[in-house]
Amino acid sequence: MNKMAIAAVVLAVGAGGYLLTQQGSSVGTSDPMLDYIPADTLAFSGQLAPFPLKDYLYSIAGNYQAQGIDELLQIDDSSSPQERFFVSLYKQYMTLLPTPDALLSTYGLADSIKSYFYTLGALPVMKTQLSNPAAFWAELDRAEQDSGLVHTTGKAGESEYRAYALTDADDKEQISVIFSEKQGWLTVTLNTSVNDVALLETALSEKKVDNPLSGTTMLQDIAKTHGFMQDSISFINHVELVKGLTTTDGNMLAKQISKMAETQGEDPLAELKTPTCQAEFAAIAANWPRTVMGLNSYSISRAESTIDAAVVVESNNQVILSALNKMRGFIPSFNNSDHENILSLGLGIDVNQLAPALNEIWKDLQTPSYQCEALAQMQGELDELNPAMVGMMTGMANGVKGMSVTLADYKLAETNGEPSFEKLDALISISADNPMMLIDMAKPFFPPLASIDLKDNGDPVDITPMLMLPPEYGVSAKVAIKGNHLVVYTGDRGTELADGLYKQTLNANGFFDFAVDYQKMFMPLVDMIEMSGEPMPEELSVLKDYDMRLNMSVDFTDKGIVIGSKVNSKASAK
Repeated sequence: MNKMAIAAVVLAVGAGGYLLTQQGSSVGTSDPMLDYIPADTLAFSGQLAPFPLKDYLYSIAGNYQAQGIDELLQIDDSSSPQERFFVSLYKQYMTLLPTPDALLSTYGLADSIKSYFYTLGALPVMKTQLSNPAAFWAELDRAEQDSGLVHTTGKAGESEYRAYALTDADDKEQISVIFSEKQGWLTVTLNTSVNDVALLETALSEKKVDNPLSGTTMLQDIAKTHGFMQDSISFINHVELVKGLTTTDGNMLAKQISKMAETQGEDPLAELKTPTCQAEFAAIAANWPRTVMGLNSYSISRAESTIDAAVVVESNNQVILSALNKMRGFIPSFNNSDHENILSLGLGIDVNQLAPALNEIWKDLQTPSYQCEALAQMQGELDELNPAMVGMMTGMANGVKGMSVTLADYKLAETNGEPSFEKLDALISISADNPMMLIDMAKPFFPPLASIDLKDNGDPVDITPMLMLPPEYGVSAKVAIKGNHLVVYTGDRGTELADGLYKQTLNANGFFDFAVDYQKMFMPLVDMIEMSGEPMPEELSVLKDYDMRLNMSVDFTDKGIVIGSKVNSKASAK
């Protein structure tokens, strides 16, 4: 097991609440922590207002169980003390997650906390508030005793710290995980044999940075541009990343790489540091400057939490954004507060615009003709991906604007010892300018369609025999044309959804949408197994109380590529 990977998992778990916020205060330069974070940080995630951690943990506690952790993270006699240490911490975390009070007291966390993640060049730094530092140190002591790993101590400025080695004593390069606490703030970072003392002091907030994030309006600008709440902002700075990789001293990362190159006697990135490569990479980064994340809205209580967030890959390339917007198609809307569907998947794509849009993107990616060798090689590979072939393949789907699959409801039963559907409400739709033409074009390739007397007046035709499913499955399906929509459906709810499409016009309203209700998805399986008297599989037992709903989307705007995520979770009834 890779030691660095284990460390990364533990750090990620500890940072789990970073991207969640509490409505209230605004992003400002008054936050003293921002004085220690450089404006050229490669990545930042700031919980800028106290987050109600305990309430949130209660709302999701029923969705996480510790079963299977031992099998997932197996430790044997060959495992190193480092592996044992971090696995011990992770197992403890997962074991306590269903009991929020025990989790917070074990790690010394307050009911509401602020937290930050950022980088000092390549060095990751995580900070979070502690209400009881002694409890946190006691948890590390427990993991030490469990694993046999022993820490060393050190001091940077006035800050004392613990160091846990990730490398073996005889390794040329030494890497350690650093834990330090100062005035109620826990810092977790890395220290290496090539780091200077000043960098560690900066990570431990012993000295402020020269060009701090607090001296900019970057966070406020991100919130304003994308309409995010101002309590929690995250970003990855592509401009600074490119600058760090292509220059010798353009930012903190560049200086660290240059220093490492001097130590090793060679620079593996030397070919990217020519004036030509610097200019061409910088131009690309200017067109795609950042990936940002923030919250649109949220509400949290012990009984239920809902978090609506978005990730935006920012772009100033209007040619590509315009082409992507042309591809957007139609995704059906089946919103009904009286009956939420179990699962829905929608792809909105204007097939007529697909080939022209891809061709515009392809041409833009080939302009200008790059002189930097690395970019020229990538550009050369694009020559083999001419999108003209896409136009030939999409000819059969002329006029299609979108496709969707919806599972509204289902219930399982047992017939003659075999599983069957007591109820199945589902719908598959293809939305197009002329759905009847699609059927006519498909008939030569699927002869059974020739026997279907389908009209464009909405009347359904039974296609159950075409499914060739055993009768005991209890599935009966129909096909119909409802306005601009060719639909295949089953069940009463499926019929309602199909009829509802009559009123929906083919406006370009999205690109991709996915929604699922996990509890509704798994409960029919659980009910059937319980009724059969068979033992419940452990994987399903873990999921039966998973009371969570997820909605994800991908869309394109004039600001960039937007990935939306809305999660609703309810506390277990237990």
